[in-house]
Amino acid sequence: MNRVYNFSAGPSMLPLSVLEKAQAELLSYGTSGMSVMEMSHRSADFKPIIEGAEAALRQLMNIPSNYKVLFLQGGASTQFASVPMNLLRQSKRADYIISGQFSKKAYEEAKKYGDMAVAASSAGADPIFSTIPATTRASFRPDADYVHICYNNTIFGTKFPEIPDTGMIPLVADMSSCICSEPVDVSKFGMIYAGAQKNVAPAGVTIVIIREDLLGERDAKGKFVGTYVRPDTPAMLNYCQMANEDSMYNTPPCWCIYMAKLVFEWILDMGGLEEMKRRNEKKACLLYDYLDNQDYYIAPVESKCRSMMNVVFKTGNEDLDKKFASEAAAAGLKNLKGHRSVGGMRASIYNAMPYEGVEALVAFMKRFAEENPKD
Repeated sequence: MNRVYNFSAGPSMLPLSVLEKAQAELLSYGTSGMSVMEMSHRSADFKPIIEGAEAALRQLMNIPSNYKVLFLQGGASTQFASVPMNLLRQSKRADYIISGQFSKKAYEEAKKYGDMAVAASSAGADPIFSTIPATTRASFRPDADYVHICYNNTIFGTKFPEIPDTGMIPLVADMSSCICSEPVDVSKFGMIYAGAQKNVAPAGVTIVIIREDLLGERDAKGKFVGTYVRPDTPAMLNYCQMANEDSMYNTPPCWCIYMAKLVFEWILDMGGLEEMKRRNEKKACLLYDYLDNQDYYIAPVESKCRSMMNVVFKTGNEDLDKKFASEAAAAGLKNLKGHRSVGGMRASIYNAMPYEGVEALVAFMKRFAEENPKD
């Protein structure tokens, strides 16, 4: 078996033991005689899978009982529209912190549905989006229905150093590239959403964790009635509809939910999110310590805002950057080319990236610098 170190920003590496377990159960899950990819989502075989996935995630993240957990289709980008369609409750206004490409896209999409404002932005930073903009409660309109952030910026390699203080305004966070990488106080957020293809599972399932009061009132049977949901919201984007059906309104991404369950259990087995954070910090420190103590590569992100998941750097020469990515791939260090909007290199060192992979990357960086002196 010739496994490489995959530094892709997503889909990312998955834990080898998880892949091996999925391989062993591929043809027949348990005693079902069929693959998870073949079974009905409403069957007695699949029910414990999705319930087990939710239970494991609740345990991992210590999710309070007054939050619903949903497993949805469509990717995190679909939530850019779902959030305003569901959460513009009273003023029909919301504030966005623009700290990268995805928060900007979320803002542009949300403008179709209400009065959106940019509370703060690092678009004008030098280099662009190399920091996280500072905010206080005064940064936000007091009647805003929610404040939206992208907690970790995959493309630019930044992360919020602390959770913004929004007072009583619900905070909505896109955590696609950092969910389950470290402990987070869920109670400080009104809603968290995340595409799973970086730390949790293959692409195809989006996790939504939402405080129940944001779903509105219930009827006599305890079902959410969609008090605040726009009447033209498609059923597939309606959080109340999905909550009432326990994510089963339509066929969910069954295989991805199964894989997420295996990953959640893998993290629990190793000691939970505190241990995951320790491992991730160790990997990130190895790479950042090297970057901070050499003069060949440029690391543009402000130190206090550095992402533990996505490390960006460049040589300052586009031809050398291309050569670096090409030669690294040939050496088994795949997908290090930076996003097309910023160039350079990006090492995504998500949960499943072993420490040995980062060691191999640093060794290659040293060797490349020695063999390719700058003019």
